Amino acid sequence: MKAQAQFRELLSGGDRRSIADSPRVRALIERRPRRLQELAALTNDPDPLVVQRALDLLEKFAHERPQWVEPHKKVFIGPLAESDRWEIRLQIVRGLPLFRWTRTEERRVEEILSSNIDFTQTFVRAWALDGLATLSLRRVRLAPLVMQRLADFEQSSSKALQARARAIRERLSSANPAKSSTQARSSARRPEQKSRRRTGSPRHPARS
Repeated sequence: MKAQAQFRELLSGGDRRSIADSPRVRALIERRPRRLQELAALTNDPDPLVVQRALDLLEKFAHERPQWVEPHKKVFIGPLAESDRWEIRLQIVRGLPLFRWTRTEERRVEEILSSNIDFTQTFVRAWALDGLATLSLRRVRLAPLVMQRLADFEQSSSKALQARARAIRERLSSANPAKSSTQARSSARRPEQKSRRRTGSPRHPARS
């Protein structure tokens, strides 16, 4: 408890835009990775700023050393996923795709990401769709929903959503180049087919 209190003190104070002494906490954990459990425990703290900063650090570690955070990953699918703080939701949706989940857990992950695509805050929406797109590479049935929402984002007035949609499309194309090539060839054929129908030109030359 004394060690956890040290982390709590370092993560306290300031406002929502401040990270307090998060770099110090990070350095302490990097020296002793076992202390990550103390950080994870602070996601249940009564101070929402402490929770926000603890979760922010967990997400950062999940990107760099997911094996450290793996034992504590259920924090990302727990009650915090329903937080009224957009900063916490952003950390949740960015962290979810970084782990392997059981089938039951993955249904919860899909539910969280899908619902946050319609959240009020733009960055939460953008990264929720990004996470769902990552999941769709393993769960093909999610692809139609992802493509539909990508089209919505591309038509959005938000430049942030448009930019994220472009980045997602590029990543999906890189992950499945064969499919992208087939779609491109199909798209290229459509104007030619429409032109033939308009002009009434025959598909085959007349025999002499």
